[in-house]
Amino acid sequence: MTKRIRKAVFPVAGLGTRFLPATKSVPKEMLTVVDRPVLQHVVDEAKEAGIEHFVFVTGRGKAVIEDHFDMSYELEDTLQKRGKKKEYDALMADLPAAGATSFTRQQAPLGLGHAVWCARDIVGDEPFAVLLPDMVTMASGARKSRCLAQCVAAYEKHGGNIIAVEEVPMEETHQYGVVAIGKDEGATFEITGMVEKPPKGTAPSTSIISGRYILGPEIFDILEKQEKGAGGEIQLTDGMKTLAKKQAFHGVRFDGRTYDTGSKLGFLMANAAFALQNPELADSYRAELKKLLG
Repeated sequence: MTKRIRKAVFPVAGLGTRFLPATKSVPKEMLTVVDRPVLQHVVDEAKEAGIEHFVFVTGRGKAVIEDHFDMSYELEDTLQKRGKKKEYDALMADLPAAGATSFTRQQAPLGLGHAVWCARDIVGDEPFAVLLPDMVTMASGARKSRCLAQCVAAYEKHGGNIIAVEEVPMEETHQYGVVAIGKDEGATFEITGMVEKPPKGTAPSTSIISGRYILGPEIFDILEKQEKGAGGEIQLTDGMKTLAKKQAFHGVRFDGRTYDTGSKLGFLMANAAFALQNPELADSYRAELKKLLG
């Protein structure tokens, strides 16, 4: 019987250099998609998947993230006194339960694998999820669940370790971690290999690792000894390749849309997509877009 996935790790120590000067004083994870920070969208996805404990791996200049997931007495009191019940209820709905958040520091930018390893003592000896905060997902019209919920469903079926993937053109695979595909069941498949940023024309498939993982705690011992890989960083993909020698990995083809808010175009696309899903904004926003497009 598989252990339930209760904890999720959010690596949020990145500098956000692609969004300077906006991210000079505001963490990139706190830039807003419509009316919610990018990170709040990702945490919402984790909540929907049943996550109970949220572990944030932060760095210098990220204290506002901790404040965002805490109470704000002055603001809450003002909203109540002014009768702004809708706004107050929205704040309370987003507030994690007491003790449900943990924060730890990644003192140096040593890569995603190192960031995950920094959460080892908080996660402990149980399987856990990892959600990259740049990647914001949206459920398809046919399904209500976002990416992590689909990964949890695959974990409950297969056990082991789970990686969400999406398709890109072969000429773009050198920019990503790519998986090799074994027995294929359609929505899920066996992963028989992984490579981080393969040279052009050498990728084993067009299925790239897209920022949602479920991993066994054994990954921590591997990452502790992991040598630096691509980009001079400790790569999570390299650690997973080692773990895959002993444990099964399955891929999940996410049935929905993923927006890379770490890029300017992806960030703008996420804002457009979520605005068009917002019943208070959709009609007027669509009309304004038509004016802009002529």
